[in-house]
Amino acid sequence: MKRSLFYVLAGLLLVISGAYAQETVKLQDKYTAHNKGKYFVSWGGNRETFTNSDIHFTGENYDFTVHAAAAHDKPKGWHIDYLNPSRITIPQTNFKMGYFFSDHYCVTIGVDHMKYVMTQEQTALVSGTINLPAGEQGAIHNGLYDNTPVDFSDGTFLKFEHTDGLNYLNTEVSRFADLSDWLGITNTDKIQVNFTEGLGAGILYPKTNTTLLGKARHDDFHVSGYGISAKAGLNVTFFKHFYVQGEFKYGYINMNDIRTTQSAADKASQHFNFFERIVAVGGIFKI
Repeated sequence: MKRSLFYVLAGLLLVISGAYAQETVKLQDKYTAHNKGKYFVSWGGNRETFTNSDIHFTGENYDFTVHAAAAHDKPKGWHIDYLNPSRITIPQTNFKMGYFFSDHYCVTIGVDHMKYVMTQEQTALVSGTINLPAGEQGAIHNGLYDNTPVDFSDGTFLKFEHTDGLNYLNTEVSRFADLSDWLGITNTDKIQVNFTEGLGAGILYPKTNTTLLGKARHDDFHVSGYGISAKAGLNVTFFKHFYVQGEFKYGYINMNDIRTTQSAADKASQHFNFFERIVAVGGIFKI
């Protein structure tokens, strides 16, 4: 009797351990169970908000600062240009590619193609001096400015924007945490929900469109400064390889070498904070 009971218990133990082992194998076999070694790439769009900033302009015969200048982005909305290679720089876009060096951490490189437009319909305080030669178009603004209110509406004093664009070339280190179990999702190979957060830094490579005191604009790409940023968002992956990701990104931009006109002596500088809202689609895979 005792020997029979022993055989029954031993058999039950083998069945239970076998079932547990099978379940463990199933979990390990899921493509989404581990991220280490995977690559990913994404493309999307954004909206931005910028803090007011002091913009300092220097050059031959002028040196002045526009205080607390307001600015906004230049959204395209839902448009085919996001997918049109010949017009892909017209909307505000985000490109990113990355690699998971562990199951929860990845490194990325990317471009946040933002657009910054100094609000034209505004009156701001200006400090400094303008003393252009008589006969130049901008000479009508000659004078000493001491926190003097200036109406920029007619555009003869200044038009200032980074619209092709405010290009933030950055690298990020991000963490991913799988929320699927907490949300009651059992088959993550069909759908998986991740929380992501990260830190980034990079350079600003804008093409600045500036009409300054009637001078001819520079209108070319130029490394103008640096940026740092932090982000958080949600990643929803479908059928192992395709995902939609939404992010909030907050950062600081410092540009101390902005080209404004065709003269190398003419420059501007500014620094401000930005808040970016991003929606992107992408793919994740192993090579």
